[in-house]
Amino acid sequence: MIVEEIIHTCSDANVAGGVLASIGGEFAKEFAVRALHINLSPGMLAALIVKAFSDQASSHQRDEVWRLAHGTDHPILSGLRHILAQSTIFESSSL
Repeated sequence: MIVEEIIHTCSDANVAGGVLASIGGEFAKEFAVRALHINLSPGMLAALIVKAFSDQASSHQRDEVWRLAHGTDHPILSGLRHILAQSTIFESSSL
């Protein structure tokens, strides 16, 4: 259910932007720089990545997000961070 909730909520740019802001720190700063570099808001880029994950992720990738998010204090934040960090947009990044 965690993965489905992340997909359902964070496919919206406004929600994704809010969740990204809640993640905060260097991760959110670097993500914002990358988003602005391609003329997107951080929330829009995050929503696009989540939508791509929804369409393309294997069951193994979905299970991995669930394992990393399940049992954490903030599973939506943890899961979204993992989805964003694993995106091919950031292959050369330290995210």
